[in-house]
Amino acid sequence: MEHESGERSPSNAGKSAAAWAKVRARLRQEVGEAEYRSWLKQMTLAGQEGDTLDITLPTRFLRDWVREHYGDRLRALCQAEMPGVRRVELRVAAGGAAAGTAARETAEPAAPLAERLSPAPTPTPAQAEAQRGDWMLPLDPRWTFDSFVIGKPNEFAHACARRVAERPAQAGFNPLFLYGGVGLGKTHLMHAIAWALRARDPSLQVAYMSAEKFMYRFINALRTQNTMEFKSQLRSVHVLMVDDLQFLIGKDNTQEEFFHTFNALIDAGKQIVISADKAPNDLSGIEDRLRTRLSGGIVADLHATTYELRLAILDAKAAQAGVEVPPRVLELLARKIATNVRELEGALNRILAHAKLFGRPVTLEMATDALGDILRAHDKRVSIDDIQRKVAEHYNIRLTEMASSRRSRSVARPRQVAMYLAKQLTSRSLPEIGKRFGNRDHTTVLHAVQRITALMQEDPAFAEDVTLLRKMLES
Repeated sequence: MEHESGERSPSNAGKSAAAWAKVRARLRQEVGEAEYRSWLKQMTLAGQEGDTLDITLPTRFLRDWVREHYGDRLRALCQAEMPGVRRVELRVAAGGAAAGTAARETAEPAAPLAERLSPAPTPTPAQAEAQRGDWMLPLDPRWTFDSFVIGKPNEFAHACARRVAERPAQAGFNPLFLYGGVGLGKTHLMHAIAWALRARDPSLQVAYMSAEKFMYRFINALRTQNTMEFKSQLRSVHVLMVDDLQFLIGKDNTQEEFFHTFNALIDAGKQIVISADKAPNDLSGIEDRLRTRLSGGIVADLHATTYELRLAILDAKAAQAGVEVPPRVLELLARKIATNVRELEGALNRILAHAKLFGRPVTLEMATDALGDILRAHDKRVSIDDIQRKVAEHYNIRLTEMASSRRSRSVARPRQVAMYLAKQLTSRSLPEIGKRFGNRDHTTVLHAVQRITALMQEDPAFAEDVTLLRKMLES
């Protein structure tokens, strides 16, 4: 529950807190858990002064997004639960944290993890440090649970990873098998689990490696006739984590050793965490007996990201970098780069680097220039139907208005924008475009193109709006 301030008496504070809780519950019910968690969960009731309710959010981006997409509904719900409220003021909290990051969860008091897992040979401090360096890949300090942005496509995998980090070797969660495409967060969750285990119990012996490293270490042990030491070291750990298991496909001898290591650790009550690009049953080239064991715990997939999740990730990364990035720039990236989070983050990093190197503010025009090659790589053919649908949605008019005879400005201006974009983004002639807009004459289309061009030169905000529409259509 958030801490509220600004109320005149404890009873008023209690009433406001109860009403605010009802508003949040209604919003959660209406928009769904994933959308609520991405955009609305971080709202805090700061207080009430007169007929104005003060609500804070951690970043400017979140404030603007909530104001634009949920402002009217939020105000209506607040007025319904708090009769004295007439206005709802959204502002950025002083010292706000990055938006969209996973909230810190409170762990239950428990005995040290090493005591709750099956005993392993206790190494000397020097041996423990040597073993950790031998079996642990470097952990990226950026990849923790706190920096993992949760959305509908990854919330189940995140919850499973959290559970394993808090209660390793729990029945039903061992092994934990994470799978998904490139850049969707598998390795991030693997690092987060390792960081959390290390933080809760530094004495815990965690082995984290790629499948490739497992294979090379096994081959080296065969070459040096040192397989017994290899087996002894690896099977003495409390937690084994192996990334990119698909690398073992077709490597029968390494699979054999991995299978025996897997069985030894599971039978001894140790935790195993695996990641791959496909589910166990879809990993062709993996032995059936290993595939069966991999499916014996819990299998969690990370789906392709949604637009909302990509937007939340970008906002969190920008906040983490301490740079104010206009919402329209983030929206452009989120719509344009839809397949790979790493490429998405790389595009944002390129924009931030350009801004720093050349001392330029981050704008939509600057972002378009900096990412020319990436944006071109994601270009696609646009139809007049696509344009009409997107413009009608953007300006909140009916699609049929594009071909109607109505001439009110609320309809005529979006229609002119659609004609302008049709001329810019398609190879259709003016008469062909006019025909798709209610059999209008080619001179009407030409006038629309000239009028929108002039308005874009006169009004930077309008120009940015049309530019964003164009980029959204091209994504």
